[in-house]
Amino acid sequence: MDEDGEILKDEKFENSLAGVQEFFKRFKPADVVMESSYSWRPTYERLEEIGLEAKLAHPKRTRAIAESEIKTDSIDARTLAHLLRVGLVHESYVPSEEVRQLRDQARLRTKLVRERTKFKNKIWAELEKNRVNMEKNPFTKKGKEKLRELNISSVDHYLAVLETIDERIKMVSKELEGIAEDREDARLLMTIPGISHFSALLILSEIGDIDRFPDPEKLCSYAGLVPKVHKSGDTVRIGEIKKEGDKLLRWIMIECVWFHVNHGNSHLTKYYERKKREKDSKRAAIATANKLLTVIYWMLKRKEEFRPNG
Repeated sequence: MDEDGEILKDEKFENSLAGVQEFFKRFKPADVVMESSYSWRPTYERLEEIGLEAKLAHPKRTRAIAESEIKTDSIDARTLAHLLRVGLVHESYVPSEEVRQLRDQARLRTKLVRERTKFKNKIWAELEKNRVNMEKNPFTKKGKEKLRELNISSVDHYLAVLETIDERIKMVSKELEGIAEDREDARLLMTIPGISHFSALLILSEIGDIDRFPDPEKLCSYAGLVPKVHKSGDTVRIGEIKKEGDKLLRWIMIECVWFHVNHGNSHLTKYYERKKREKDSKRAAIATANKLLTVIYWMLKRKEEFRPNG
């Protein structure tokens, strides 16, 4: 599309480096916009390789697309092109290549741990099906020996997969530990009881550039740690937390809170205990996660270590 809104070319091209090069060689230099879909990254990085920086349109904020009744790739592409032409594209944040790589590693460990949990549950299910009662943890060294002595084929297979995953988790964890020790921001976060090498890097990679958030409230909203506010006349009702937001960041913040309040004695622990008396442990943990993320915001902005007394 040109500056006057006339379509210059409307065609599909192969989503490969060669395909991107072939299509755009006719139009360079060019302003590019694309929807922030599940598979945005390969195309975005191929555009980077040929010297084009694309704008990533936020699908929910790009109302013309989000509210469109007729959804086709061609119509979406034209709508995005028009929005780009008149400067009305609501952009999604695109992390730097360094942050993208860190996210990949931190998220890989998260996926592996979840896979490990899945196979542990499969083993428990097989034990129950075979009416085997394990009084102690079957996943210790001695516990695994007991599992093998049962001679249950399915358990043996699941156990072999579990041990492979365990080895991969150890490898990735060691890599992340080295990265965290070399980063000042990660070392700062690790002064907070409950934040490990892994959780520090996952938090940092999900946040990306802290300067993109003008205040801690925006960061907490990004993480989905702020409640919905319902207004009706003079009545204001505070509801559950928003389901939108970075689910991984929300999850790791709540996990860090659980560890912190059980092992640390700080202003956050006292805040949690007070909220727990007012509400329940789950809601108290969410409220404390909001508080913890606010603390992290200022630690990163000011480059300060954690202060237990606030």
